[in-house]
Amino acid sequence: MISTIEVYSPKTLVEAYHRLQELNGRAKLLAGGTDLMVQLHDRVGVAPAYLNIWNLDELRGIAEAGDHLRIGALTTYTQIIKSPIVKQYCPILIEASQTVGGVQIQNRGTLGGNIVNASPAGDTLPILAAFEAQLELGSHRGVRVVPFNEFYTGYRQTVLAPDEMVVAVRLPKPASSEQLFFQKVGSRQALVISKVVMACKAQVDAERRMHSIQIGVGSVAPTVIRLRQTEALLKGQVLTEELIESARKLAMQEVKPITDVRSTAQYRRTITGNVLVGFLRHM
Repeated sequence: MISTIEVYSPKTLVEAYHRLQELNGRAKLLAGGTDLMVQLHDRVGVAPAYLNIWNLDELRGIAEAGDHLRIGALTTYTQIIKSPIVKQYCPILIEASQTVGGVQIQNRGTLGGNIVNASPAGDTLPILAAFEAQLELGSHRGVRVVPFNEFYTGYRQTVLAPDEMVVAVRLPKPASSEQLFFQKVGSRQALVISKVVMACKAQVDAERRMHSIQIGVGSVAPTVIRLRQTEALLKGQVLTEELIESARKLAMQEVKPITDVRSTAQYRRTITGNVLVGFLRHM
């Protein structure tokens, strides 16, 4: 069945844009293929055509750009893991990348692919949510910038137009005083899809007053989400055990998990609260 599918391999980004326009929604993008090949094997969501963008080096690389890092959509997890710039500004993105499959998957899987695959369990996505990253979406019409937290409209649904692709991620540099946190909970240490995955970015002073906090969570709703109510509860308050307990209970209420083959909804609620408590107590 795979051999009957149309596959196009543009040599430049401009050529890719025009091919997407020409295919008018008939094509899916093929980058590292770590998720797509599984879907093709299972005959799930097979498209009539695929646009292989793996060779577009214009979409690779990590660079400082003023107040943010610009990460090309085709940048692999391995490139992120080895990046001194990411290590300096967002070491939790390295932690998350190291939890993605094994080394072979890290060599082929890309940050853009993790975003566009739109799985609520994507390991890097809670970090992009907590950092309030922005996405550059390119097409033959130009480039528009969309906040990551407005990119998903539902389960496996995004604001991408049929002729658009994610070309880069703009990741704001955190303040030097901000503390970062990432934790993935799964059945085992490696090669596992998360039951709960959380990233936090927060600023607390010497008196333990929380000046800012942003919490991104995955695997607990149809898309990766921010815990906005819990953030509002904590912001401006002094971290006491009573406040931490209130935050735990509110976080459990905010998530909307399902029961599936990996876990029960109640387990995911409980773990979400417990992981948040672990972060708050260590600040």
